[in-house]
Amino acid sequence: MVERTARLTRGDFRVFRDIPTRWHDNDIFGHVNNVVYYGWFDTAVNAWLIENGFLDPATSEIVGLVVETGCTYFESVAFPETVEAGIAVERLGNSSVTYRIGIFRQGGDQAAAQGRFTHVYVQRAEQRPVPIPEALRAALASIQG
Repeated sequence: MVERTARLTRGDFRVFRDIPTRWHDNDIFGHVNNVVYYGWFDTAVNAWLIENGFLDPATSEIVGLVVETGCTYFESVAFPETVEAGIAVERLGNSSVTYRIGIFRQGGDQAAAQGRFTHVYVQRAEQRPVPIPEALRAALASIQG
């Protein structure tokens, strides 16, 4: 028997972002397809990095590459809902960070889905791991759960 992951609540997250669903997010079963959630994870994390000045997708010399991600689903979401993606730092290493991400129905207290997303920071040109820059490390520590 597979052990079910404990369902997270809003209190487990530090930052939230509204994300509208789109018509084509729904699959033939009438709910948002599972692969869309991974796009939401990417959007929530990278938007936070960009808005806080830690990432310029075109010019940043140090970037985070996704090395691991996963998701557990608890209830369906469907177009035309707007979801709220919550993020918090689960683990902060030397060159990597693992985010905890929750997808909530607007105003909902329990995650409809939740997952993990790990970035390893690399020098863009060489693609070799580097320590997380200090300013980013401090910001990540401030949203650590």
